[in-house]
Amino acid sequence: MTSSDDVRRVRSGSPWEESFGSARAVAAGDRVVVGGTVSFREDVLYGEGDPYEQATVAFANALEAIAEFGLGPGSVIRTRMYLTHARDVDEVGRAHNDVFGQVRPATTLMVVSGFVDPRILVEVELEAFRGATP
Repeated sequence: MTSSDDVRRVRSGSPWEESFGSARAVAAGDRVVVGGTVSFREDVLYGEGDPYEQATVAFANALEAIAEFGLGPGSVIRTRMYLTHARDVDEVGRAHNDVFGQVRPATTLMVVSGFVDPRILVEVELEAFRGATP
């Protein structure tokens, strides 16, 4: 975790963070934003070919980032999900409901043309509020 006045950053160790000059999550004031997160852990893509598992692992990875700030799913106020195939909407929606069904954040779901690695089916983003009930 790095700090600059009221802004704190969490890095996940992703090679893209180093080459792009980015962080997994940034906290500024009461807001914590988690950038695009997929189901990679180290060099392993979890759930290859399975949109439900990829979404579940991606959300877990994103939640790990906000946990660095003492936050959990109850603090999440917005989610974004990016999919490569419209056919996966139900499975990714099911994964989202499993994690956030009681929280009900504002949510956006988009179908995109693809990701850096063609095995990735789902990428997620979170926004959390530190004043929310964790």
